This record gives sequence, C-alpha cells and structure tokens, in this order.
Amino acid sequence: MKGAQAYAQVQSQDFESVVSRYAPLVNRIAHHLKARLPASVQLDDLIQAGMVGLLEASRQYDAGQGASFETYAGIRIRGAMLDEVRRYDWTPRSVHRKARMITEAMYAIERRTGRDARDTEVAEELDMSLDEYHQVLQDAVGCRLFSVDELFENGEAILDQVSGAEVAPIDSLSHENFKKALADAISGLPERERLVISLYYEEEMNLREIGEVLGVSESRVSQINSQAMLRLRARMREWLNDE
Repeated sequence: MKGAQAYAQVQSQDFESVVSRYAPLVNRIAHHLKARLPASVQLDDLIQAGMVGLLEASRQYDAGQGASFETYAGIRIRGAMLDEVRRYDWTPRSVHRKARMITEAMYAIERRTGRDARDTEVAEELDMSLDEYHQVLQDAVGCRLFSVDELFENGEAILDQVSGAEVAPIDSLSHENFKKALADAISGLPERERLVISLYYEEEMNLREIGEVLGVSESRVSQINSQAMLRLRARMREWLNDE
C-alpha cells in the first residue's frame, strides 16, 4: 500500500531526512497561505510553524487510517501554520466587527428574500456606500476566516483540528451532516463567488491569475473571495460560532 510504504520510509529516517524530503510541501503550503494573509504575517514564521507540524505528523501518522503520509502531513502542516497566525491579533477589532455585521446583514437579507444578497443590498442594509462596503471586504481579507478556510480540506481530521472557539461542538455522528451542509453552502454560492472559490482552493491559482480569468483586478478578486467567505459563514451559522 502506497501510504504504508511512504510511512515506513519516514519511520526509518531521522527528522532531518523527513525535512529534506517534505520541505517543498511546507514551502508550497506556506506560500499559498501567505497570499491570503496581511503583509504583517511573515513567510518565515509560517514555514517554521509548518516544520513543527511536519515533525508532529512524522511522529503521529497512522498508515492504518488510509490516508497517504503526504495528505496527512499537509493537513498537520497547514493546521500548525494557522495556529501560529492565531497567536497574533493583527486584525483591528473594528474589522472583526464590520465583518460580523456583513455576515448578519447577508443572513437577514437572504432569509427575507429567499435569494442571494446583492452587494448593493448589503451596503444599504448597513447604511454604507458601495465603495465603503467594498473597502470593508478588502480589509476583511484573512479576518477570522481560518476556520472556514480549514473546512475546505477533507475528512474528519479537519473537524478535529478546528478550534472549539470557532465552531460549535460537533458530535462525531454528525460529521457527514456537517460536510454535506458545507458542500451545499458552497454549491449554492453565486456563480462568480463559486468560481473564485474553485480556482483559489481547488486549482490553487493566485489572485492575479484569477483576476486574469475573470477580467477584473486582483483587489476585486480579493473582495469577491472575502464576500464568499462571509456568505458561507452566514449560511453555516448553525455550525459556526462567530462571537
């Protein structure tokens, strides 16, 4: 079995050898994550945290669970990087507050109309100009989106890693319901938001590349991505606790 063979090789090597083999994976995840974080987050800090996650993965991997070592290590590496970012409150409280207000406004509008909330409607609900609304979306890039971001990974390992402060308690028997609810929420996004999510998380294209596909600026792609994340939070509010 490929996963078991890979782990056997990991077990037979010291950590220096593991780092040599999987350092490119750590670097790839760090660069992809850094692209969606504020400039204050240093790439070197992400890589260092990722190396800690790799060490933990090499110690704790169980080939009997079915996933390959690289898949398991990727989850642990990424989780360690997100944990490192959470140590620092680099986002102003006003941004957190406004992001929550957008989430609540989207939820109220969609409950009231039975359809996707439009930019203009959310701005009006919040008594903002459209430019102000778009600026809030820009400011909210990376703002407490990590638990949602993690949900794009697969399997129960992610549900186990998500912080209890971010997600309401989830009984193990409800994992499948949770994953189905998330899949439904993603598939129900407006077409452009769904496309950005697909290109960003599945195809791993950066914002500039997505902008070229859509024919819009990089900053506009960033706004669409933020809006999609906040819309997902509104639609997953029974699972997420955004206090």
